[in-house]
Amino acid sequence: MRILHVTPHLPPDQAANALLPWQLGNWAHAGGEQIEYVAHPPRAGGTAPLAGPVTWVPRSSGGPAVRRLKIASAIAAYRVWSALTPAILRADIVHVHSNGLLAELAVLLARRAGKPVILTLYGTEIWHYAPQKYGPDLFTRAYHAASYVTFYSERLMMRAQELGLARRNSRTIYPPVSEAFRWHGEVSQAEVRQSLGIHNAHLLLNVKRLHPLAGQRFLIEAMNEVIRLYPDTRLVICGTGEMLEELKSVARSAGVERHVTFTGMIDNTAIARYCAAADLFVLPSILEALPTVAVEALASGTPVLSSDNPGGLELNDVFGPDVSIVPKEQPMALAAAIGHFLQHKRRTLGRTQEALDREFRPDAVAAQYRQIYDELVGS
Repeated sequence: MRILHVTPHLPPDQAANALLPWQLGNWAHAGGEQIEYVAHPPRAGGTAPLAGPVTWVPRSSGGPAVRRLKIASAIAAYRVWSALTPAILRADIVHVHSNGLLAELAVLLARRAGKPVILTLYGTEIWHYAPQKYGPDLFTRAYHAASYVTFYSERLMMRAQELGLARRNSRTIYPPVSEAFRWHGEVSQAEVRQSLGIHNAHLLLNVKRLHPLAGQRFLIEAMNEVIRLYPDTRLVICGTGEMLEELKSVARSAGVERHVTFTGMIDNTAIARYCAAADLFVLPSILEALPTVAVEALASGTPVLSSDNPGGLELNDVFGPDVSIVPKEQPMALAAAIGHFLQHKRRTLGRTQEALDREFRPDAVAAQYRQIYDELVGS
């Protein structure tokens, strides 16, 4: 089978719609399939090893002169069309990720060529969906034209239905969690923490891009009360983004600067070590579809405290008491919940590992996508 992945991102970018197409390509290639990609160049620069050839489509469509002439959109569409057409003709199935001109044209061109198309949606495509009143609504057309649509979470699919985007041939497939994230009991947790050079009695962890929707500001503001109750507590925030300096300023203003560590961008191996070492993973996000980082913490044996964003609520549905929920944007409620957990610390329950193996491990996720591929190509 020749599988074409069309995606706005690929590694080393760390977005979900970069990692999943990369993972799916690797798994299918290991099974003997032929893989090809069409993607925008990574924002992080450089490239990562891929399971097949890639055609890069520049994000920019020209300089200021071109934009002034208002032909940038036409140039962008032509570049996308030129890159997609030969790749689609070579493919047996086209797997399109997320939205945007590249993704939407890929669905429509593939269907015009008579090729089966699976469209995977990650969150923002639905949370911020608004049908266009004027001009072509490419996303809505692509959504309905796709042979099959998969969603990153059940609540995301429910929201699509509420918006009038109900359709047949759709389902939720959760994101995969790497085998690098394995359960650690208290003894191995202490060993990993020691290896990281962290000697605090209590360790809180957040892994997320530093962005307003990630809500790290509320977590840092909560730390003042947490430290009053539990002075020997450290918060580690892994990730980078436009809010770094602002968040450092919030930590200084709150008087907790010495208790907060910003690691910047670190690789998955390091993330796995922090997840294993932490007592509690805290996800104060305002909006989430399905936060893979929180599931990685659960896989490592670390319970999760999440705000009541859709993804956090869904994790509570799946994992029960190992995922606690607090109201979003309320630092004092967050602090109280953290304090309660630190008073009753524990590792995750056995049924959490069972749910992970059933829904989130790479073999389980790959098998679900493979079933759809076989169904579409054989139909």
